[in-house]
Amino acid sequence: MKVGIVGASGYVGGEVLRLLLSHPKVEVSMVTSRQHVGKFLHRAQPSLRGFTDLKFSELDYEKMSDSCDLVFTAVPHGTATDIVKALYDRGMKIIDLSADYRLHNPEDYGKWYGWEHPHPDYLEKSTFGVPELHREEIKKSQLVSCPGCMAVTSMLALNPLIKNDLIDTDHIIVDSKIGSSGAGAGAGTSHAMRAGVIRPYKPAKHRHTGEIEQELSQTAGKKIKVAMSPHAVDVVRGILCTNHTFLKKDIDEKELWKIYRSEYSEERFIRLIRDKEGLHKFPDPKFLVGSNFCDIGFDLDRDNNRLIALSASDNLMKGAAGSAIQNMNVMSGFDEFEGIMYSPLTPV
Repeated sequence: MKVGIVGASGYVGGEVLRLLLSHPKVEVSMVTSRQHVGKFLHRAQPSLRGFTDLKFSELDYEKMSDSCDLVFTAVPHGTATDIVKALYDRGMKIIDLSADYRLHNPEDYGKWYGWEHPHPDYLEKSTFGVPELHREEIKKSQLVSCPGCMAVTSMLALNPLIKNDLIDTDHIIVDSKIGSSGAGAGAGTSHAMRAGVIRPYKPAKHRHTGEIEQELSQTAGKKIKVAMSPHAVDVVRGILCTNHTFLKKDIDEKELWKIYRSEYSEERFIRLIRDKEGLHKFPDPKFLVGSNFCDIGFDLDRDNNRLIALSASDNLMKGAAGSAIQNMNVMSGFDEFEGIMYSPLTPV
């Protein structure tokens, strides 16, 4: 299958390229970047030197529709709306890595992003790209919108608890720690300001909250509110979500294990982590770098009737490019694990 990438000079686009260039069922036929037109891909993505002779080209919709079966759009939020529509109208399959088609309700774009969606009638055409939740819909979809990194990491831990009516859905708190690559290639701060930091940067109303609420509300069959606070920490890649929930009924560890295993026993990219001994008792993003896994664990606070659901991922993999390739595999009828079943890099 021939694929194209719109906007491949950033971290996410580069990670999509890295995965696609070694995918056995895919040929990368066109890659665009406004600022690097005519230059070899390795000028912007030096780690890909020797893997391809492709050069960046201008975005030409007709050329792309002639040379590609499927297109990834990896451009900044707010800039994908027209690009996706133009590709969709040409009958192309699209996997969008921006936030521009994640939310189903047009009014949510005003609330979470501060702008009015120019093509609200296309939102209903989009499928939210989490195979663990929407695999059958993704198989039939022409447009799949990949989730935000903190959103997918937290919702995978929370969804089984909502589905089994275990927790108070009026009081859910997501405390998220994320590495610097989550800010994008053009948004980095100097090393002096970034090193050693644990910085809250959007304690209330972070835009990923909208996705979490949307998906958990769909599971619950009613409106759910989530309180989310992210923090920038001194790592390059990785997310840890500490999801605080409060139990509606008494439950023991054995029953919780049974619930998570029942939900995810067939999901090879979900690993359940809760060891009794050693340092690595719970999910840790350090041991997920370069992989498409989401690790999930839990602990019980009996004194406060609190269930802490912990989840971790690599924000550039399960939180972005890895999910995108997983969605492509599902859409295309490939083995879902093709091209992304890599063990994490250790040490990093």
